[in-house]
Amino acid sequence: MDHPAAPADRPAAATDRRPPNLTHAAVDDLVVFHIGMTIRAPWRPDLWGPVAAAMPRMLAELHRNRAAAARGEAEDLGFLGADTLIGAKGPWVVQYWRSTEHLYTYARMSSAEHLPAWKAFNKAARTHPGAVGIWHETYAVPADGIETFYGNGARVGLAKAVGSAPLASRGRTAAQRLGTR
Repeated sequence: MDHPAAPADRPAAATDRRPPNLTHAAVDDLVVFHIGMTIRAPWRPDLWGPVAAAMPRMLAELHRNRAAAARGEAEDLGFLGADTLIGAKGPWVVQYWRSTEHLYTYARMSSAEHLPAWKAFNKAARTHPGAVGIWHETYAVPADGIETFYGNGARVGLAKAVGSAPLASRGRTAAQRLGTR
């Protein structure tokens, strides 16, 4: 038995054992892709709403593909996972991809959600310049250039996308973990 039953006055998820410190599971080189929107006219949801609605559709499509590819039912688009964040100027998503080639191929796929959303944004931006901005940043990261720490059992970011491993499997310090695969 891993964990004793929790007393009635304590949430079932709480235990007396501390969850482990983790790092991400082994990965090859990967791409970290940040994409977001900046809402400059919050009083005009008719202008920024369609932009905001496009990302959940793309992410749902990518998650469905990942699951189908894992079952051998679809070609792997190379999407590993994502986390959505909210900032002072608008939402953004941190995505993990196998390669820039996978990312760029998805971006150009006429049968996927991205290209129609991109075209719709450009059309709206010409009609209502400055109401909403979009941005992205792409980082091609070598496997030995990644170091992660997830304290007390947290599984977010890269660990959520590719899985986790015991922290000590790569070293006890950040300096020891950086440069390992």
